[in-house]
Amino acid sequence: MTMTPETVTETQDATRISGAPTAVEAEDDSAPQLAPREATRWERVRETAIAWSGVAWARTSVVLAAIRPVGWIVIAIAIVLWVVTFTLGWEEAFVAASVATVVALLCVVFLFGRTAYDVELDLTRTRVVVGERAVGALTLANRTSRSLLPSEVVLPVGSGRGVFQVPRLGPNTEHEELFAIPTTARGVLAVGPVSVLRGDPLGLFERTNDRRQAVDLFVHPKTKSLDGLSLGQMRDLEGLPDQHLARDDVSFHALREYQPGDDLRHVHWKSTARVGDLMVREYEQTRRSHFVVALSTHPGEYREPDEFETAISVAGSIGLRALRDSRTLDVRTSAGKIRAESGRRYLDSLAALEPSKPRDGGIVALAGVLAAHSPDAAVAVLICGSTVDAAELRLACSRIPFGVRTIAVITDGRVESPTLRRVADADVVTLGDLEQLPSAIRKVLA
Repeated sequence: MTMTPETVTETQDATRISGAPTAVEAEDDSAPQLAPREATRWERVRETAIAWSGVAWARTSVVLAAIRPVGWIVIAIAIVLWVVTFTLGWEEAFVAASVATVVALLCVVFLFGRTAYDVELDLTRTRVVVGERAVGALTLANRTSRSLLPSEVVLPVGSGRGVFQVPRLGPNTEHEELFAIPTTARGVLAVGPVSVLRGDPLGLFERTNDRRQAVDLFVHPKTKSLDGLSLGQMRDLEGLPDQHLARDDVSFHALREYQPGDDLRHVHWKSTARVGDLMVREYEQTRRSHFVVALSTHPGEYREPDEFETAISVAGSIGLRALRDSRTLDVRTSAGKIRAESGRRYLDSLAALEPSKPRDGGIVALAGVLAAHSPDAAVAVLICGSTVDAAELRLACSRIPFGVRTIAVITDGRVESPTLRRVADADVVTLGDLEQLPSAIRKVLA
């Protein structure tokens, strides 16, 4: 219908008579509150259907997760046999289909029952060194007033798992299982969550109930104690001053003539009045005992995985020595900076370290990052593998800021004894395994 001016006028008059606010009145007053619209019957039915479908899908997922591969095979055989029975009418197929169906139904019965265990997982140590065993205990208690049937308990450890047979537990009884986890490689293993299994003797179906959250087991790399071997010199506010001179510091050195750019706050006015020229104070530069370890995690710079593990062990040994000497430790890898506030935190970070992506760059790129983020370091240790050639090593050492003592460590499994050579201003040590590290450090200090 076409709205004429008369129709619009009549509509506005009707609106004023009914008491509803007009558009002009709505601008003056606050916005009108509209009553919520009630959902239609179709919308309520649709929302209910969506809710029930979500519940049904969750229940279906639980049921499907309980069927093991052997169970799927039996179910598929039963379906095929029933199809053959109804299409071809074979009596043999009917008997076989009935047997398969009865067996599957009988196995389903074993899934029913309670597994109300109180599970306690206790690891004596959550941090071990490669080669050591992590010992723990698993305690299952029945706190109910009824007996619990025998079951299996699964304890996942990394990519493997341990299975424990739990006997029948009466009311308020406990069962304890001791276990030992051998460690053959560095890493962080997730121990748990503990799962209680209920299944049939044929292994067609299996129901799991998680009873405890996982615990992280840190397998630290091997390290070598460097007692009596300290790299670098303590240079901080309580230590020895540096030989470099600075315009602004705390250790006074001498007076010199004013140069453009000097801070006027350091003008020595008595000497200025006596000499007749502006004289300013000059200071000895003091630096914090800043120790930097740069570990290349580029996979292409290591000939074999053992070289990479040796490099991590070398980084761990040198970093722990720096922390014992109360140095400020800054550890960087090709993938980024890792935490090293304490020895435990440092070893935890090394335990979780993995080879980086090739696009992250190698030792040359890492040296550039070190120069950008740690220009005031006292000592920088570069660690890489045997595939790094002399040109790359020389370029990496040249990126280290002037005045920083640089030591490069190359891990090469083919080396029988450590060797020392000089590349630019850096001492380059090549060693074959971790046991050679103390003698290599002695050569550097000598």
